Amino acid sequence: MKIIYLHQFFNTPSMHGGVRSYDIAKSLVNNGHTVTMLTSSREVSDKAGWGYTNEDGIDVHWLQLPYSNKLSYVKRLKSFFLFAFHSAKKGSSVSGDIIYATSAPLSIAIPAIYISWRKSIPMVFEVRDLWPEVPIAIGAIKNSLIKFLAKLLEKYTYKKSEAVVALSEGMKNGVIATGYDANKVFVIPNFSNLELFNAEFSSEKFRSKREWYRGSPLLVYTGTFGLINGVTYLVDVAEHLALLNSNVTILLIGHGREYDFVKSYAEEKNVLNINLFIEPSIKKEDLPEVLAAADLASNLVIDLPELWNNSANKFFDALASGTPLLINGSGWQADLINETKSGIVTYGKTIEQSAKLIDDFLRNKSLVKESSKNALNLSKKLFDKDKLVKEVEEVLDYSLRQRISRISQRRKNEKV
Repeated sequence: MKIIYLHQFFNTPSMHGGVRSYDIAKSLVNNGHTVTMLTSSREVSDKAGWGYTNEDGIDVHWLQLPYSNKLSYVKRLKSFFLFAFHSAKKGSSVSGDIIYATSAPLSIAIPAIYISWRKSIPMVFEVRDLWPEVPIAIGAIKNSLIKFLAKLLEKYTYKKSEAVVALSEGMKNGVIATGYDANKVFVIPNFSNLELFNAEFSSEKFRSKREWYRGSPLLVYTGTFGLINGVTYLVDVAEHLALLNSNVTILLIGHGREYDFVKSYAEEKNVLNINLFIEPSIKKEDLPEVLAAADLASNLVIDLPELWNNSANKFFDALASGTPLLINGSGWQADLINETKSGIVTYGKTIEQSAKLIDDFLRNKSLVKESSKNALNLSKKLFDKDKLVKEVEEVLDYSLRQRISRISQRRKNEKV
């Protein structure tokens, strides 16, 4: 197959952020397929237009389009639609048998639909977030007309898709709720890269870079400092851990619109550089040494049911490294952690109760060790990267065969 892959925020392991699309594309290339990735280069540069690189066999076309989570929602929307316009033109000139388009943003559907129509090839759409439900829920989309148009685009996108890949059962239910055929929705969650995270990592490398680390129990957060993440939650937890005279240390690593606010909030709470430390985001390939030193990782969301269906990379990275997880929301991930005893869930608890639960958990070395073992077993059983990327390939192959079969049947009917 020749796959045209649309992902506005594609990352390689040497970049900051999730690498699901890289893992999928690399696996497809390794299996003999051709992958052309259309994405954006988000760094500020003097260059304009499209650039090209080959990333481990993946043909990557980068549109120079600076972007940051610190941008206002209006500027983000402008970036989304600029990418949609330019990638629609670019994709039409690329050879391909099938399109694989991944959200967010939902606007990625616009070039995907256009290229599919222009080249008469099938499209598979991947739902990473339930757009527009999530931005509507957090107040990012308030205008009634924009809400209507966004929901219309969502429904039309599914209608034009040969198949839909959803990253969780909740997302699948959201797709089906629009009227889409349930038999054409495939749940393929994010991956646990066991090869990357299961290598032997000593905490010495982590320690050598951080003078403040003395080997005390470590709770980490690695990811976006955005509105939906609510990272200040751990600042409040740090404040109450101090009141408990706990020796637990918290490390926050990431970037995003609320990075500076979280830092100033930690200063205000008198925990910054005392029992809570904040660092800028790191490359994916540097993440294993952080998780190797951690006793507890965290996946945070603000208290909105629309966010409970998420499939955040940090969740699967922690499992792959055998690091127990702290979940502060509800939903399928919280249920899974409770059922498998792979960490702790603080949903419904006060900050004081949460801090006490975290302190008690990390003091119990045997419990931490058992939870670590359970986390790793969970990643192997349900989220192994090699197995799941193969499922994506099977969905693409199925979708292409379905389109070919329909065309063949139509031609037979025309001859009758």
